[in-house]
Amino acid sequence: EQLAPVLEHGAVVQAAGEGRISSASRADYAAAAVAVLTGEGHENTAYELGGDDAWDFAEYAAELSRQTGREIAYTPVSVEDYTAILTGAGVPGPLADVFAGVDAAIAKGELVVSTGDLSRLAGRPTTPLAEAVAAALKG
Repeated sequence: EQLAPVLEHGAVVQAAGEGRISSASRADYAAAAVAVLTGEGHENTAYELGGDDAWDFAEYAAELSRQTGREIAYTPVSVEDYTAILTGAGVPGPLADVFAGVDAAIAKGELVVSTGDLSRLAGRPTTPLAEAVAAALKG
């Protein structure tokens, strides 16, 4: 959803510092949901779901650069500056606070998941960042 402004301005602007994210594709989460909803033995079990390989926004910017042939830089900013950027772009203040709060959590390492639950449930490795970027660029 944020890809258009990134490509337009040639920058990934976030308040996540060097924090990493264990993201996964919708298809990865859907495969895990199917396994849990149709399989047995998941009762009273909690899973922490995340992608197999965590990445940071510098790696994301580098992957965008590689796939687009354009220089895309990662520009880390403070949480306060990020909130101001978002509200300046028309994002309502409370929502900007939520987005900035997520970035603060990323910076603290709170979005790294190393359980392997998602790939185990899906029965395959999760979608790598390069594949997710390629799919996003295709629209």
